[in-house]
This record gives sequence, C-alpha cells and structure tokens, in this order.
Amino acid sequence: MDSYWEGRYREEGKIWGDTPSVTARYACQHFLSKGVESVFIPGIGYGRNARAFLAKGMAVSGIEVSGEAVNILRHELPEVNCSQGSVLDQPFGGPYDAIYCFNVLHLFRAGDRQAFLQKCSDSLADGGLAFFTVFSEKEPSFGKGAEVEPGTFESKPGRPVHYYTDEDLRSRFGGWTVLESGLMEDPEDHGAEGPHVHVLQYILAQKPCKSI
Repeated sequence: MDSYWEGRYREEGKIWGDTPSVTARYACQHFLSKGVESVFIPGIGYGRNARAFLAKGMAVSGIEVSGEAVNILRHELPEVNCSQGSVLDQPFGGPYDAIYCFNVLHLFRAGDRQAFLQKCSDSLADGGLAFFTVFSEKEPSFGKGAEVEPGTFESKPGRPVHYYTDEDLRSRFGGWTVLESGLMEDPEDHGAEGPHVHVLQYILAQKPCKSI
C-alpha cells in the first residue's frame, strides 16, 4: 500500500488539485458550529482538504505515508504540522478537538481498520468530533477484482478497498453518539479517469466524555 501511494504522487503530483472535497467543506461547517479549534487529518496527502479548515482559522495537524505528498504539503502549507509515516505505526499526538478522515479507513483489512479507529479515538479529546468518509457499496468499483475479505475487493492492484453500508460504518462507533450519517456524492476530475463521481458513506460522531 505504501508503494502504491508513493508511486501515484510521484507520477501524478497534486492528483486532485487544490479544491477541498465537498465532504471537507461539509465537515468544516459542523466543526465550526461545535467550536472546534484543532483538527487532525490522517492520510492528509498534500493538504487539499486541510485548506477547508485552515481557511476558517483552525489549527491542522496530520500524518501521511507518502514522502512525495509530504514534500508538497510542507512547501505549500507550512502552517500544517505534518509527520510522515503510516497511520498504523506512527503516533498521532493530541488530544485534538476533531478528526477529519477522508477515504482512508476503507484501505485496510479488518484488523487494521479496528486498530486505526482506536488510534483515532485515543487522539481525540473527550467529546471530540470524528468525521469519516469511506467508499460505499454504491461505488461503481464495488464487486470488481478479487474479494480478499468479505466486502473488500482489490479493484486496483495493491489497493484493496472495503465497501461500507451505513449499518456497517455506524457499528464501528459503538458507544459514541452518532450525530449524522448517510451518502454523499463527491465529484472528481483527474488523470485518465476524467470527470467522475464517488458515492461515499460518511459519518459524524462524537466521542463520549469520561465520567468524573
């Protein structure tokens, strides 16, 4: 997986341009309404989605596995505190007021997905917000390629993807308060694929506060 992303960024550079995903702008509205001041972005890439939160005065930190992407980020958005490494191996720091995670959770096998979610929870402040997007079963690539685990297909070599239902994603946040979940269309235009639309499953959840 690490080599897949390093190769993509080396060959394609700023793959998705500079405009943040519609999901980042949507998450930003919710974060603002809750007084969020610090956001952590696992799999931050070259900072495209970070721009939505920076524009509203939030402090942004992140982690990214691709050195190529981190070099772009550090050059263009030096105000972002970004470390290089795998989200499974490197510490996140914190606690942060919120986490915005765009299309990263679905890239792992079942055990690693659970471990990743636990790391995200550990890095959030009590009562902190988590906004996650993942590929849904409405995605055109669902069911294509080898099925390496139930609901997980390798539609591109070296990139297995788990496709979520709403029920599946909500079940990963047991004990949290799920504020909202559903489907969201996210248009993209890049590379050989040209204009296309991803159908993403998203969730906005609040971490419980510890009893005093």
